Amino acid sequence: MLSPPEGSTTGRAIVIGPYLRTREVRRATSEGRDLAKGARPLNSRAPAARLDEAVGLALAIDLDVVDKGIIAITAIRPSTYLGKGKVEELAGLVRSHEAGLVVMDCALSPVQQRNLEKAWNAKVLDRTGLILEIFGRRARTREGALQVELAHLNYQRSRLVRSWTHLERQRGGFGFLGGPGETQIETDRRLIAERIAKIERELEGVKSTRKLHRKSRKRVPYPIVALVGYTNAGKSTLFNRMTQATVVSADMLFATLDPTLRAIDLPHGTRIIMSDTVGFISDLPTMLVAAFRATLEEVIEADLILHVRDVSHGDTAAQSEDVTGVLRDLGIEPGDTRLIEVWNKIDRVDPAERERLDNLGSRETAGRRPVLVSALTGEGTDTLIATIEAEFARSRLTLDVALDLADGAGMSWLHRHVEVLARDAGADGRMHMTVRVAPDRAGIVRAKFGAENISVPGMSGR
Repeated sequence: MLSPPEGSTTGRAIVIGPYLRTREVRRATSEGRDLAKGARPLNSRAPAARLDEAVGLALAIDLDVVDKGIIAITAIRPSTYLGKGKVEELAGLVRSHEAGLVVMDCALSPVQQRNLEKAWNAKVLDRTGLILEIFGRRARTREGALQVELAHLNYQRSRLVRSWTHLERQRGGFGFLGGPGETQIETDRRLIAERIAKIERELEGVKSTRKLHRKSRKRVPYPIVALVGYTNAGKSTLFNRMTQATVVSADMLFATLDPTLRAIDLPHGTRIIMSDTVGFISDLPTMLVAAFRATLEEVIEADLILHVRDVSHGDTAAQSEDVTGVLRDLGIEPGDTRLIEVWNKIDRVDPAERERLDNLGSRETAGRRPVLVSALTGEGTDTLIATIEAEFARSRLTLDVALDLADGAGMSWLHRHVEVLARDAGADGRMHMTVRVAPDRAGIVRAKFGAENISVPGMSGR
């Protein structure tokens, strides 16, 4: 890669938001044309908010953002993305700030990235590269590191466009006469391909292990509750509040990456497993969605999904749409009965906005009503827990199982395989255990203890 200008540091960065003008987007839509590759149209999200998010991404890897700016463009230049005048103008800005890095909040082609690095004599990162850098720093587990490396290698493979002089050299061939041999760029591509194949094999093993873990959990009657949401929506803070865990939580984008699971007991005795997952973001690179498929399967398999939203953020509606889009890619539609919206950070809104949110939520049907909480102060978390408990009670069957008092093995089996709510030695000299079970497991209980020994509480006649 080209060296930064003398006296600069790679920590000094300029963040640029090149966004298509609204009229160009509308014209392309009306004419039935696709937008240029890499273009991010001005949609429901304000350009200033999008630039602030890009700056937040840069700060998440400790870059010193010395300047930032929005550039409204009408067309994408194939060679440099920006027009010639803007490229020259930014070159002066890079020199004046002695910046070693320019972050472009868009998707650059390899050629565009190379040409901009030459023009500015500084390293250039597009949005995908920046997110990959963040993920690389945040991954803590072996699985997370493998997933990030796979995504990074797939990204890097397309960047081998002779940006480095050593890639032009050739290595000698085999035999007495030699021959042109293999160019360095071909060697690098082959090595990357081999490494990708190896990582994919290792991730298949990880995926198999996760499948075994999920299969083991299914044998235990603990439902899974997954937290999803836009990055920095407060998922990890809420997770810590509800589970008394110490997952890293900070006011930054992608503070946590690796999934975390904890078992907690609800007030009425229901035990659940809560899962904190990686945060989503707008324009999440496709390669990252694919790489983290094994992790996101925790969401797919969840019995209940809490969509945590930061309602204090000016772009909360647009962020919600981005999360909905990723969930849809995973096969989870917005109308999925497992989804519950959690409107977080209500401690940051003023009383008038709080009243508006209360009224907005109350208009929803009982099953779709959002829960307002503050993960930081704990306000509303009791209501959230009660909602979770009520949801599981609504979707599960409650049965009364009658056993002989001496049937310790049967009692033990129930404790291991279903949720035991109560036990009572009845007047008939038998032990009556009130249990809650998923509908698809009720048949197993009836087959185990006999239909004649099972009744619905309140209808058994005892």
